Amino acid sequence: MSKSTISAAILAGAVATALTGAAEIKPAGAADNEKCYGISLKGKNDCAAGKGTSCAGTSTIDYQGNAWTYVPKGTCEKMELPGGRKGSLKALDRDNG
Repeated sequence: MSKSTISAAILAGAVATALTGAAEIKPAGAADNEKCYGISLKGKNDCAAGKGTSCAGTSTIDYQGNAWTYVPKGTCEKMELPGGRKGSLKALDRDNG
């Protein structure tokens, strides 16, 4: 097998993986984590929920309501943030840049 054939096969595999939705990377122990919205600092989110974000590191403001970060299960809604904000298990309509 030539080098270009191997490279083409690797590229095809990567495209297939991305198209099947397996592109969302979960941290080790993801089963013990939950998505928590509205807690990320600007540019520090794990992924997105709406307009203005596309995935990791794309939140445009601190505590953006439609951007999420993985946290240990059971801790999200207990988080207290500046300005009386709290984490949420669902996307929020506040601070959406």
